[in-house]
Amino acid sequence: MSFVRRTTAGSDESLTAAVEEIRESARPLRGGDDLDAIVDRLGDAECVLLGEATHGTSEFYRLRARLTARLVRDRGFDFVAVEGDWTDCYDVNRYVKGDLDADGAREVLDGFDRWPTWMWANWEVAEFADWLAERNRGRPADDRVGFYGLDVYGLFESMEAVVDYLEDVDPEAADRARDAYRCFEPYGGDAREYARSTRLVPEDCEGDVVDILTDLRRKAREYESEGPDGEEYFAAEQNAVVAKNAEEYYRTLARGGSSSWNVRDRHMAETLDRLLDRHGPDGRAIVWAHNTHVGDARATTMADRGEVNIGQLVRESHGADNVALVGFGTHRGSVVAGDRWGAQMEEMSLPEARKGSYEDAFHRAGRGDVFLPLDDLGDDSALAERRGHRAVGVVYDPSREAGNYVPTVLPDRYDAFVHVEESEALHPLHLEPHGATEPETYPWGV
Repeated sequence: MSFVRRTTAGSDESLTAAVEEIRESARPLRGGDDLDAIVDRLGDAECVLLGEATHGTSEFYRLRARLTARLVRDRGFDFVAVEGDWTDCYDVNRYVKGDLDADGAREVLDGFDRWPTWMWANWEVAEFADWLAERNRGRPADDRVGFYGLDVYGLFESMEAVVDYLEDVDPEAADRARDAYRCFEPYGGDAREYARSTRLVPEDCEGDVVDILTDLRRKAREYESEGPDGEEYFAAEQNAVVAKNAEEYYRTLARGGSSSWNVRDRHMAETLDRLLDRHGPDGRAIVWAHNTHVGDARATTMADRGEVNIGQLVRESHGADNVALVGFGTHRGSVVAGDRWGAQMEEMSLPEARKGSYEDAFHRAGRGDVFLPLDDLGDDSALAERRGHRAVGVVYDPSREAGNYVPTVLPDRYDAFVHVEESEALHPLHLEPHGATEPETYPWGV
């Protein structure tokens, strides 16, 4: 796949051409049977990455869940990996595999307490996790589909998990880990405080976290023999990897620039590869993450800032023909977000898309909810001009909507795109004021 510099689309003529191409090529997305075309397009890939334009839109989660269920059921995918913390998501993994006694997925997801909790502690994920647990029930261990976290934020949680694991298999090693991790004690469990401190003094804790990971790997064969299938050791090693990479992430965060973004996405790509290796030479993965991680960074202005992401890294390491990247977008609706980092979640209005954006073009096409294959469009496609593409994070201000568009060449960024004309806010489990509500009913079906 080649990435050529495309001009920014600004004329009414180019927008009209894009609208006509969508009108002619997009496929309706109304019911379960309409998923067949998407599953057929994605089902042979080694890695399917499913995006989202916001972290707080119900339809994105519901469509990803249904697509994932079909890919698991009909095409034999092995695990789901999401933009979430390893420790919290590993509890979900244990639940869906029958290794954690809980009264449904909601009880497990209630334990997610890192802001923004709504990203994974929501009704949509609970319904999918319960489906996955039922699907796994009674199957042999090597045929149970897992649920894992790819992210790097959980520095202190992962260090605690490493010590807890070593307490059971090697108390002396647990003491060494506890001593090493005391380097972080002055920061009171606040990783961002650690980041700030590294700007003021040259000392950091990098060597300590590297040493513990090295010690774990040195005794891997001995530790793996302690469990029935080695997954508990794998989880502990991954927690040590998280601790090492999180320390680097927070240290580079204090410096600014693109370095911390790249540390985070390289960690997520590394974690995905570790999971694929664990599932054997034929292992196959489904990833849920934001479009800014899933869509190839080289097709956006992210590349101008020196930023990479999972979509790019996976295409480079596994080959574009073995990877399917799917972007998701919406024209208007509502969304759950906070007005600043750490703020209470709110249900906010998501205004109509900006004129000339990809979302606006899909709206003008008048086809409603659609799926558009992109990987067979030619270089002369009207969609192959750079346009704005909406991206809303966990912090959002609808009054500053103009800043939430990433200049993008859509056919280079994704292999396919899902457009939802009017979307609604996600349904959090941890209900708070400001309009976040629990659904009266929530139907599930593949």
